[in-house]
Amino acid sequence: METEILQGLMLPFVGTALGSACVFFIRGNLHWKVERSFTGFAAGVMVAAAVWSLLIPAMEQSAHLCGFAFLPAVIGFWAGILFLLFLDHIIPHIHRESNQSEGPDSTLSRTAKLVLAVTLHNIPEGMAVGVVYAGLLSSGLRPGCDGISGASALALSLGIAIQNFPEGAIISLPLRAEGVTDRNAFLYGVLSGIVEPVGGYLTILAVSYVVPFLPYFLSFAAGAMLYVVVEELIPEMSQGRHSNIGTIMFAAGFSLRNYNDATGKYLYIADNHGKKLHMYLIDCPKGYEVDHINLDTLDNRSCNLRIVTHQQNQINQEFPYNL
Repeated sequence: METEILQGLMLPFVGTALGSACVFFIRGNLHWKVERSFTGFAAGVMVAAAVWSLLIPAMEQSAHLCGFAFLPAVIGFWAGILFLLFLDHIIPHIHRESNQSEGPDSTLSRTAKLVLAVTLHNIPEGMAVGVVYAGLLSSGLRPGCDGISGASALALSLGIAIQNFPEGAIISLPLRAEGVTDRNAFLYGVLSGIVEPVGGYLTILAVSYVVPFLPYFLSFAAGAMLYVVVEELIPEMSQGRHSNIGTIMFAAGFSLRNYNDATGKYLYIADNHGKKLHMYLIDCPKGYEVDHINLDTLDNRSCNLRIVTHQQNQINQEFPYNL
């Protein structure tokens, strides 16, 4: 399990690093339509992730509150919005197409402020990955089905990694245009993404001590992500010369993230030794088997998996749910 969590935390960072490496292969600046496409795609992925991987699981985990099941999601969502608003006011930064700095007055260079702007953007993404993996770890400590499986957590991490690739290019290439060397532009891009695995790890530590508040953490990350989308990404994909390319790529990113989420929830893989996905998700002792309670071998949610003997597994094939 520790290896899977480490991989999940590092995937978004790897996406940022690979995107930042584009500075070594692409000469000149990106065409404005390409930049707008990347920004729209990233916004679509983040909105879908906030809804399907964070807000909906937060409400599902609060189902025991009946008519007030929405309350933890709303409280956490607003807390995430206000937290990013607070950071936006205390961290000096500047956006790519702007000449006006935001936050407190500072003597930092424009390059440093550009990096801080992207770092600020990456904080909620790292938190989102961390809180979902924290939910996976705590699944056995919460009653009922929490709706978070190892595959869905991996799907979120992979989706953010895909989104981070163009983001890495968007930060490193403009930095080179500002006069920064290729090597330093790459390093700045990589450093802007290091906050994601660090933030994810710290989130896992925090949630592990307050498991009952997991729905609040999930919706907190969603609020923080949506703040970045509305405050930064949507304006960037819409400013300047009119074009629908940003909107189209937003829809593409949203659709891809939905597909990613679906294949994360219902995913079947096997390695070269024939070890299937559900065997990775459950630490099964030798001599036992992992059983799908509802007999759907593509439904690898943690609440649908249980450790049984071979005899019990055979019984479930004839009389499901009765073990």
